Amino acid sequence: MDREQFIAHIESGSVIEAGSEIHLYMHEMSQRALRYTSEINGSYHAPEELRKLFFELIGREVDETFGLFPPFSTDYGLNIKLGKRVFINSGCCFQDQGGIEIGDDVLIGQQVVIATLNHALEPEKRGNMFPAPVKVGNKVWIGAHATILPGVTIGDGAVIGAGAVVTKDIPAHSVAVGVPAKVVKKIGNSTCNFDENDRGGD
Repeated sequence: MDREQFIAHIESGSVIEAGSEIHLYMHEMSQRALRYTSEINGSYHAPEELRKLFFELIGREVDETFGLFPPFSTDYGLNIKLGKRVFINSGCCFQDQGGIEIGDDVLIGQQVVIATLNHALEPEKRGNMFPAPVKVGNKVWIGAHATILPGVTIGDGAVIGAGAVVTKDIPAHSVAVGVPAKVVKKIGNSTCNFDENDRGGD
Protein backbone atom coordinates (compact mmCIF):
# COMPACT_ATOMS: atom_id res chain seq x y z
CA MET A 1 0.00 0.00 0.00
CA ASP A 2 1.30 3.46 -0.91
CA ARG A 3 -0.11 6.98 -1.02
CA GLU A 4 -1.41 6.73 -4.59
CA GLN A 5 -3.19 3.42 -3.91
CA PHE A 6 -4.66 4.81 -0.71
CA ILE A 7 -5.96 7.98 -2.38
CA ALA A 8 -7.46 5.93 -5.22
CA HIS A 9 -9.32 3.77 -2.70
CA ILE A 10 -10.54 6.84 -0.82
CA GLU A 11 -11.72 8.60 -3.98
CA SER A 12 -13.70 5.51 -4.95
CA GLY A 13 -15.71 5.92 -1.74
CA SER A 14 -15.14 2.29 -0.82
CA VAL A 15 -15.42 1.10 2.77
CA ILE A 16 -12.22 0.80 4.81
CA GLU A 17 -12.58 -2.51 6.60
CA ALA A 18 -11.15 -2.83 10.09
CA GLY A 19 -7.89 -4.79 10.09
CA SER A 20 -7.48 -4.61 6.30
CA GLU A 21 -4.28 -3.63 4.53
CA ILE A 22 -5.54 -0.10 3.97
CA HIS A 23 -6.54 0.21 7.64
CA LEU A 24 -3.07 -0.90 8.75
CA TYR A 25 -1.57 1.63 6.33
CA MET A 26 -3.62 4.37 7.99
CA HIS A 27 -2.23 3.41 11.40
CA GLU A 28 1.31 3.47 10.05
CA MET A 29 0.84 6.86 8.43
CA SER A 30 -0.74 8.32 11.56
CA GLN A 31 2.61 7.76 13.28
CA ARG A 32 4.29 9.76 10.51
CA ALA A 33 1.78 12.57 11.00
CA LEU A 34 2.38 12.53 14.75
CA ARG A 35 6.11 13.01 14.18
CA TYR A 36 5.58 16.09 12.02
CA THR A 37 2.86 17.63 14.17
CA SER A 38 4.99 17.09 17.28
CA GLU A 39 7.74 19.07 15.56
CA ILE A 40 5.29 21.80 14.54
CA ASN A 41 3.78 22.05 18.01
CA GLY A 42 6.80 21.36 20.19
CA SER A 43 8.55 24.73 20.05
CA TYR A 44 8.47 28.15 18.42
CA HIS A 45 9.07 28.29 14.65
CA ALA A 46 9.28 31.39 12.49
CA PRO A 47 6.56 31.56 9.80
CA GLU A 48 8.87 30.38 7.04
CA GLU A 49 9.95 27.40 9.17
CA LEU A 50 6.30 26.50 9.83
CA ARG A 51 5.55 26.59 6.12
CA LYS A 52 8.44 24.22 5.46
CA LEU A 53 7.27 21.81 8.16
CA PHE A 54 3.70 21.96 6.82
CA PHE A 55 5.01 21.20 3.33
CA GLU A 56 6.73 18.12 4.71
CA LEU A 57 3.54 17.10 6.55
CA ILE A 58 1.18 17.36 3.58
CA GLY A 59 3.63 16.54 0.81
CA ARG A 60 2.34 19.39 -1.37
CA GLU A 61 3.36 22.95 -2.12
CA VAL A 62 2.49 25.43 0.62
CA ASP A 63 2.15 28.99 -0.66
CA GLU A 64 4.27 31.69 0.98
CA THR A 65 1.02 33.40 2.04
CA PHE A 66 0.00 30.45 4.26
CA GLY A 67 -0.33 31.17 7.96
CA LEU A 68 -0.63 28.82 10.94
CA PHE A 69 -0.86 29.35 14.68
CA PRO A 70 0.03 26.03 16.37
CA PRO A 71 -0.91 23.70 17.87
CA PHE A 72 -2.26 21.81 14.88
CA SER A 73 -3.34 18.18 14.68
CA THR A 74 -3.93 15.78 11.84
CA ASP A 75 -3.80 12.00 11.59
CA TYR A 76 -2.63 11.62 7.98
CA GLY A 77 -1.60 14.93 6.42
CA LEU A 78 -1.05 13.67 2.91
CA ASN A 79 -4.63 14.32 1.76
CA ILE A 80 -4.78 18.05 2.53
CA LYS A 81 -4.84 20.55 -0.35
CA LEU A 82 -4.42 24.25 0.36
CA GLY A 83 -5.03 27.34 -1.74
CA LYS A 84 -3.36 30.71 -1.31
CA ARG A 85 -3.75 33.07 1.63
CA VAL A 86 -5.09 30.39 3.96
CA PHE A 87 -4.89 31.04 7.71
CA ILE A 88 -5.40 28.28 10.30
CA ASN A 89 -5.74 29.46 13.89
CA SER A 90 -4.59 27.54 16.96
CA GLY A 91 -5.94 24.20 18.12
CA CYS A 92 -7.43 22.97 14.83
CA CYS A 93 -7.83 19.25 14.17
CA PHE A 94 -8.02 17.88 10.63
CA GLN A 95 -8.96 14.23 10.06
CA ASP A 96 -7.89 14.26 6.45
CA GLN A 97 -7.82 10.63 5.27
CA GLY A 98 -11.01 11.21 3.29
CA GLY A 99 -9.58 14.38 1.73
CA ILE A 100 -9.68 18.05 2.74
CA GLU A 101 -9.53 20.70 0.02
CA ILE A 102 -9.33 24.36 1.06
CA GLY A 103 -9.60 27.20 -1.44
CA ASP A 104 -8.00 30.64 -1.55
CA ASP A 105 -8.46 33.38 1.08
CA VAL A 106 -9.86 31.05 3.75
CA LEU A 107 -9.89 31.90 7.47
CA ILE A 108 -10.22 29.01 9.92
CA GLY A 109 -10.84 29.94 13.55
CA GLN A 110 -9.53 28.39 16.73
CA GLN A 111 -10.19 24.73 17.50
CA VAL A 112 -12.08 23.96 14.30
CA VAL A 113 -12.54 20.24 13.57
CA ILE A 114 -12.76 18.92 10.01
CA ALA A 115 -13.66 15.22 9.83
CA THR A 116 -13.70 13.03 6.73
CA LEU A 117 -14.47 9.54 8.10
CA ASN A 118 -17.64 7.94 9.43
CA HIS A 119 -17.79 4.62 11.28
CA ALA A 120 -20.33 1.90 10.60
CA LEU A 121 -23.44 2.10 12.78
CA GLU A 122 -23.68 -1.65 13.35
CA PRO A 123 -21.78 -2.50 16.59
CA GLU A 124 -20.23 -5.63 15.07
CA LYS A 125 -18.86 -3.56 12.18
CA ARG A 126 -18.07 -0.37 14.11
CA GLY A 127 -14.38 -0.51 13.18
CA ASN A 128 -15.21 -0.13 9.48
CA MET A 129 -14.93 3.40 8.08
CA PHE A 130 -16.51 5.30 5.22
CA PRO A 131 -14.48 8.19 3.74
CA ALA A 132 -16.03 11.33 2.32
CA PRO A 133 -14.12 14.50 1.37
CA VAL A 134 -14.67 17.99 2.75
CA LYS A 135 -14.32 20.90 0.32
CA VAL A 136 -14.04 24.51 1.48
CA GLY A 137 -14.48 27.14 -1.23
CA ASN A 138 -12.71 30.45 -1.72
CA LYS A 139 -13.08 33.31 0.78
CA VAL A 140 -14.76 31.15 3.43
CA TRP A 141 -14.63 32.08 7.11
CA ILE A 142 -15.06 29.23 9.61
CA GLY A 143 -15.60 30.44 13.16
CA ALA A 144 -13.99 29.07 16.30
CA HIS A 145 -15.02 25.62 17.59
CA ALA A 146 -17.02 24.77 14.44
CA THR A 147 -17.13 21.13 13.32
CA ILE A 148 -17.34 20.20 9.64
CA LEU A 149 -18.54 16.63 9.08
CA PRO A 150 -17.62 14.19 6.28
CA GLY A 151 -18.86 14.87 2.76
CA VAL A 152 -19.64 18.56 3.30
CA THR A 153 -18.95 21.24 0.70
CA ILE A 154 -18.89 24.88 1.83
CA GLY A 155 -19.51 27.30 -1.01
CA ASP A 156 -17.43 30.36 -1.89
CA GLY A 157 -17.74 33.32 0.45
CA ALA A 158 -19.73 31.47 3.12
CA VAL A 159 -19.44 32.10 6.87
CA ILE A 160 -19.73 29.29 9.40
CA GLY A 161 -20.64 30.62 12.85
CA ALA A 162 -18.69 29.79 15.98
CA GLY A 163 -19.61 26.42 17.46
CA ALA A 164 -21.66 25.31 14.44
CA VAL A 165 -21.85 21.64 13.47
CA VAL A 166 -22.04 21.45 9.69
CA THR A 167 -23.76 18.27 8.54
CA LYS A 168 -24.86 19.33 5.03
CA ASP A 169 -23.53 21.42 2.15
CA ILE A 170 -23.59 25.18 2.71
CA PRO A 171 -24.41 27.37 -0.32
CA ALA A 172 -22.06 30.07 -1.48
CA HIS A 173 -22.38 33.55 0.06
CA SER A 174 -24.46 32.45 3.02
CA VAL A 175 -24.14 32.48 6.81
CA ALA A 176 -24.76 29.19 8.64
CA VAL A 177 -25.01 28.85 12.42
CA GLY A 178 -26.18 26.38 15.04
CA VAL A 179 -26.31 22.65 15.74
CA PRO A 180 -26.95 21.35 13.19
CA ALA A 181 -25.90 24.36 11.13
CA LYS A 182 -28.65 26.13 9.20
CA VAL A 183 -28.42 29.01 6.77
CA VAL A 184 -29.74 32.16 8.44
CA LYS A 185 -28.95 34.79 5.83
CA LYS A 186 -27.38 35.44 2.47
CA ILE A 187 -24.37 37.67 2.01
CA GLY A 188 -24.76 40.38 -0.62
CA ASN A 189 -22.24 40.87 -3.39
CA SER A 190 -21.15 44.22 -1.96
CA THR A 191 -21.08 44.69 1.80
CA CYS A 192 -22.32 42.41 4.54
CA ASN A 193 -23.03 43.85 7.96
CA PHE A 194 -22.96 41.18 10.66
CA ASP A 195 -24.89 41.34 13.90
CA GLU A 196 -23.70 39.58 17.06
CA ASN A 197 -25.45 36.30 16.18
CA ASP A 198 -23.82 36.08 12.75
CA ARG A 199 -20.21 36.49 13.77
CA GLY A 200 -17.84 33.69 12.86
CA GLY A 201 -15.94 34.09 16.11
CA ASP A 202 -12.36 33.72 14.89
